[in-house]
Amino acid sequence: RCSWWRSGGGLVQAGGSLRLSCTASGFIFDRYALGWFRQAPGKEREGVASISSNRGETYYADSVKGRFTISSDNAKNTVYLQMNNLKPEDTAVYYCAADPISVRIEPGPDYWGKGTLVTVSS
Repeated sequence: RCSWWRSGGGLVQAGGSLRLSCTASGFIFDRYALGWFRQAPGKEREGVASISSNRGETYYADSVKGRFTISSDNAKNTVYLQMNNLKPEDTAVYYCAADPISVRIEPGPDYWGKGTLVTVSS
């Protein structure tokens, strides 16, 4: 059984920073690709960032390139999303996810964490 514990999120002013983290259990963490997704009000969920299972490749959506960084600590079974220079359009519920192959291919990741709300005020 997979479980996630998330932390981070909250309210921040535009230009500020936040770090999200998700700690997982119930699967072999260091063999899974990891990712972060977000869903803004009235919009579809979108992939924000991902890291491959060997931790050698990362992917970022164009909207967050240069501002967000995904990383992981296999020893702690934790994936992070460092978010800098936040903008009001980054306001969304953020979800962590894991998949043994890729979080970016259909039908989507096997495991999803519970969402955490990030609100960026202007």
